[in-house]
Formats: sequence, structure tokens, C-alpha cells
Amino acid sequence: MPTRLLLLSLCLSLLFDTNGLLAATPPPITDEAIAAYVPRHGRARPVIAVLGENRMTELVDFVVPYGVLKRADIAEVLAVAPEPGAITMLPALNFAADVSTAEFDARYPQGADYLIVAATHHNDDVRLLTWIRAQASKGATVLGICDGVFSLAHAGLLNGRRATGHWYSASERHAQFPQTQWLEQRRYVVDGAMISSSGVSAAMPVSLALVEAIAGPTRAQQLADELGLSDWSAAHDSRAFTLQRADYLTLAGNWLAFWAHETLAIPVHTGIDEIALALSADAHARTYRSQVLSIATAPLVTRSGLRLIPDQAHSEPGMHSLSIVKGPASHALQQALANIASRHGHATARLVALQLEYPSPYLGPVSPP
Repeated sequence: MPTRLLLLSLCLSLLFDTNGLLAATPPPITDEAIAAYVPRHGRARPVIAVLGENRMTELVDFVVPYGVLKRADIAEVLAVAPEPGAITMLPALNFAADVSTAEFDARYPQGADYLIVAATHHNDDVRLLTWIRAQASKGATVLGICDGVFSLAHAGLLNGRRATGHWYSASERHAQFPQTQWLEQRRYVVDGAMISSSGVSAAMPVSLALVEAIAGPTRAQQLADELGLSDWSAAHDSRAFTLQRADYLTLAGNWLAFWAHETLAIPVHTGIDEIALALSADAHARTYRSQVLSIATAPLVTRSGLRLIPDQAHSEPGMHSLSIVKGPASHALQQALANIASRHGHATARLVALQLEYPSPYLGPVSPP
């Protein structure tokens, strides 16, 4: 319940503050480009650290960049957390870090070439910020996914720079870090070695932009085709994301209708597509009606080598089974929203699309339930 209360609080603050900020933003642009990779330290391939926080890290923000970059096979990619072992994801699933920050430092004393920072719910953790600053000081290009940008800002890396974040945090970002030039209307913003992205669904496009910077447009296009993504430019209309009165009523109604809440069990297996899994589980867990659990008898390794720690060994009576539809990974989110609309209605699908900052037909206006 605490995380749900947090989102409700954010939603209420947005009703009064954020819409005005978005209305005043400049028009969309498409010219953000990550500088081409320049080899360092005699490495054959760049080293990429995908950083989460053990207690609570946003699922898609962490898993999608890891999966995309591992699948590209252009770099050494490691899942990193302050402590070894499990990383609890929000709003669902659990994965394990490949290495702790201390273990990463021992293995790569010269630092990462790229550091990807997922959104966490302890973004001012001193250990986290100290490590981010240390990697930046060693020359890493730092990329904040969604509101992972708060960690970059708390670390003092965005003073005087351009940046962006999730649409609902606009007023909070402006108030807390006025020394940063906060931009909306962009899927991602590149300011030298500091990169930031908008809401959750921007994780895949900005990851492909990084693939292009490292390996060129041909490899990025090949991977985009495999993932089912047609475009990874910075073009984005964040003005499409606004909370209406009906959204508050949907949120409250779903939350309070405890008799209609459900548990969705996802059978997981070795080699499962972690990108599709993350997108589907994340979407279904944001309805305010569903809890999502992974089901397997033992920890397992996903398609791209991420270690998944299942929630339970077996499903229980009353649980509903949720399968991950095969096909291009990016289509999993579209399929999840269609399933949510079918199960819980158009208004709930819209609420999920808003949280994920995902351009979708469900963003059209809705009537109060």
C-alpha cells in the first residue's frame, strides 16, 4: 500500500502544478544524438553498468536497457546494485545483480564507459550517489532512465545542464533542482556525457540510441526490427499525458474495490524474454487491481542472462494465469494494454498508459466510471 499512496500523492500534486508546466514547453525536437563511442583504456568493447538499488527499483527502467544492450552484443553489460544479491523491482518481480558496486570497482577500476541509472525509490541514498559521482569522474557517460534522473540531480551532475524525466515529476524536478534546465516534449535529452529520458516506455528508444552510438545505425536498425520498434528518435509529445478527473476516479475506484482485486501468476522459465516479461508484468501491476507474481521452482536465467528470482514455486487456487505472448518484445506492452482494457475497461488501460508515459489510443478522453 505505501507505493500506491505515493502515486496517489503525486497524482494530486500534478492536478494543480504540472499541467501548466507542460503547456508552456517548447515544441518537440528530433535532433538529440548520443556522441559516437570512442574506445578507452584499450578495451575491445565498452563496459556498461546498469545500476539499480536493492530495496526498490523500477522494473522496466532496469530490465529493458539491460536486455536491449545485452541483445545487441556490442558491450560488456552488467547488472549492478550497492549490495550483492536480490533487487526488488517495482511494481513487480525480483532479479539479482551480477555484481555489487564494490565488485564492479574491483573488476573495472578505471570505471564504466556507460552508466545507466534506473529510477529508484531511494534516489538520495548516499552510497548510490557516491558511486554515480565516482563513475562520472572516471569518464563514464551517465544515462538516467525516467526518474533515475533524480539520482543524477542529487549527485550534482545536472547543474547547468539540460535534462528531462517522467511527465508527472515535472513540478517536483523544477522545484528541487532549479539549476537544471528541465525540458519536456522530448523522449530523451543529450547534454554531453549526461543523458536523461522521459517516462518508463522511453527506456527502449534511448537504449537503441545508445546502441547506435556504439555500433552504428545499421546495428541499431537490425535490433529495432527484432524488437518491433519503428522509431527511436527523441520526438515525443508529453502534452498528451495529463490527468483528468475521470483518471482520479478510476484510480480510487480500482484501489478501493478490494473484492475485485486479483493475483496474476506468470509461469517463468529459463530463456524467457526479459524485455517482454518486464513490459507485461509492469503494465498489469499498475492497474490498482492486480498483483503480479512470477512462478517457478527455482531461480533461473533469462534470454539475455539476467537472473530472475521467482516469487513462488507454484500458483495457488484463485490466481489467474498470465502468459507472455511470443513475438517482438516491444509488442508486449500493446498486448498488455489490450488485455487490461478487455479485463478492466478502457479507463484502466488509459491509467496504465499514463503511468508508463506510453503513446497509446487509450490516452483519449474518458468519461467518469
